[in-house]
Amino acid sequence: SKSSAMLLIAALAGVDAKGAGVVADSKVDAWLALSGSFTARIIRKVVESTGDVPFGVFVKGMSENKINELVSSGCDFMVFDIKMPGASLHKEGIGKFLMIEPSLEQGLVKAINNLDIDGVFINRAEESFITVEHLLIYQRFSDLVNKPVIIILPSLIMGAELSNLWQIGIAGVVAPPAQPTETLAELRKMIDNLPQGGNRRRGNGGVILPHYGGGMDI
Repeated sequence: SKSSAMLLIAALAGVDAKGAGVVADSKVDAWLALSGSFTARIIRKVVESTGDVPFGVFVKGMSENKINELVSSGCDFMVFDIKMPGASLHKEGIGKFLMIEPSLEQGLVKAINNLDIDGVFINRAEESFITVEHLLIYQRFSDLVNKPVIIILPSLIMGAELSNLWQIGIAGVVAPPAQPTETLAELRKMIDNLPQGGNRRRGNGGVILPHYGGGMDI
């Protein structure tokens, strides 16, 4: 992972140990459950099934008690939106990433740099593909935020689109849920074929997805 041009994160619609097992065999860098519905027992089972692959959960609207349960059950990182209680920023023993909408006002985007978080996820676009407008928006975030920026893909993309994201400094992508192992492997191959270094807007991506057994970074 340290030599990868971008991180590849596989999304799951919910916390499911069976689905996590598929991800564990797909040579992805991490996986992210987009649903916050879970129990501590299920989380522990998922963590066990993923082995060395870091696991995270999107925790929209989750109570502080539920977050504490998430931390204690072995989850590696959490992704939360701007409506999350501020106390979440002080949780220890878990990675913290902010999920933002592409429409977020520029002043708030700049203020992200002052938050104690590990990086930023940009929510998926409504279209089923990445438009030029999306690239301009992602470029704006990449220029304004000094933390790693990860894009939740609206759908699977081609190598040329992936190259565009790499050139503007995007640190990683999240593949849509329910992708077969072969599809994730092909996306992994496209990322591995991206240049190392070279003509890239930002060379300080350095995203780290915390893991109880170590970190995975680029």
